[in-house]
Amino acid sequence: MKTRIAAGVTGIMLALGSANAAGASTALPCYNTAHRCVHHTTAYCGWTHHKKPIDKTETAKCKDGTHSYSRHSSGTCSHHRGVAIWWK
Repeated sequence: MKTRIAAGVTGIMLALGSANAAGASTALPCYNTAHRCVHHTTAYCGWTHHKKPIDKTETAKCKDGTHSYSRHSSGTCSHHRGVAIWWK
């Protein structure tokens, strides 16, 4: 009986763990460990101006002061007056 319960709990934990890992990889952008930015036509790269993001996953800071975690640069901060600083 104990073996059956342990096997059931292990199966549930594995199923939940793999679902969370897959969801997390698509929900958040990659960490910017290179400390450089891709060339953008708007705003400036924060790394070249000796500024740092609030955490490892922030990709941009908007002109109204909000922080963006978007995966793609297209449309980033579009409802926040545009991008002030890029981190990716």
